[in-house]
Amino acid sequence: MSKSKMKNLLIIIAGFLLITVLLKGEFLNRQYTSLLVPMGINIILAVSLNLVAGFLGELSLGHAGFMSIGAYTGAIITLNTGLPPVAAMTLALICGGITAAIFGFLIGVPVLRLNGDYLAIVTLAFGEIIKSILNALPFTNGAKGLTGIPKYSDHKNYTLVYILMIVTVIVIRNFVKSRDGRAVTAIRDNAIATESIGISTARYKVTAFVLSAFFAGIAGVLYAHNVGLIKPTTFDYNKSIEILVIVVLGGMGSIQGSIIAAVILTVLPELLRGTDDFRMLLYASVLIIMMIFNHSKIKEGLMNNRTTGKLFGKKGGL
Repeated sequence: MSKSKMKNLLIIIAGFLLITVLLKGEFLNRQYTSLLVPMGINIILAVSLNLVAGFLGELSLGHAGFMSIGAYTGAIITLNTGLPPVAAMTLALICGGITAAIFGFLIGVPVLRLNGDYLAIVTLAFGEIIKSILNALPFTNGAKGLTGIPKYSDHKNYTLVYILMIVTVIVIRNFVKSRDGRAVTAIRDNAIATESIGISTARYKVTAFVLSAFFAGIAGVLYAHNVGLIKPTTFDYNKSIEILVIVVLGGMGSIQGSIIAAVILTVLPELLRGTDDFRMLLYASVLIIMMIFNHSKIKEGLMNNRTTGKLFGKKGGL
C-alpha cells in the first residue's frame, strides 16, 4: 500500500473513531449530535454534484430533484415492504439510488446537449417538475408528504452514513482518476477538441450525470430515514442552490474542498441560531467573506487557498 493510500486510510479510521468517542462520551449536546448525519448527507450531495459541476463543467440545478426521487423511493419501500430493518434499508438504498440514476439517464440524454445557462434552466425546471409530480401522486401523499418513516439512518446509526459517505468519495475520486474521468475533464476543458480525437462527449456526459444522480438518490434515502418526514417542498430549487453553494465554496473540481465546505455550511447555521432575526444576514455575510477570502478565481476554493492548502498539506486538486 502506498503512503498516500495509507494516509487516507488512517484519516478515515481517525475520523470515525473521533465521532464515535464524541457520541459515546456524550461530549456533544443534542443540537450538535443531530448535525452529524446531515453533515454526512451534505458531503455525499456536494461530492456527487461536484462531478457534474466541477469535473464535467456543466451547471446543474436539479440535484434536489434526484435527491427527492431517492428519498421517496426509499421511504415507500421501508413503509410498505414489512422487511426487517437491515433488509429494508439495504433495499431502500439500492432502489433509491438506481431509480434516481434511471431518471438521471432519462433527463441527461436530451438535456446534456445543452450547455451553460440553458442547461441550468432546464435542470432547474426538472427539479420543479419532480416536485409537482410528487404533489400530485396519491401514493406519495401529495403535499402532506410521508410520515412515520423509520429512522434507520439517524445519529444512532451513524456508521451506515459514514460508510456510504466514504464509499461516495472513493468511487467518485477513483472515477475522476480513471480513463473515463480524464475524458470527462477533457470535455470540460475543450469539448470540441475532445470530440475531434474520437471521444464521445455525449456518452461521458451522461455517465457522469447518471453517477452523480445515483449518489444524490442515496443521500435522499439517508435523509428520509434520518428525519422521518419528507414533503415535496423540502426538495425545491433552494435545496439545489444550497448544494451548489457548498460546491462553489469548496472549489469546482476539489473533492476535499467539497467535504470541508459541507462541514462548515452544515455547522454554521446552528452556530448563528442564537442571533434570531440577524441569523440569515450574518450567514450571508459570512458566505460573502469566505468567498472573497478563498477565491481569486471561481474554480478555486478552500483547498486551493494557500492558507487552507498548507493546513491540509495540499495546494489544490482532488
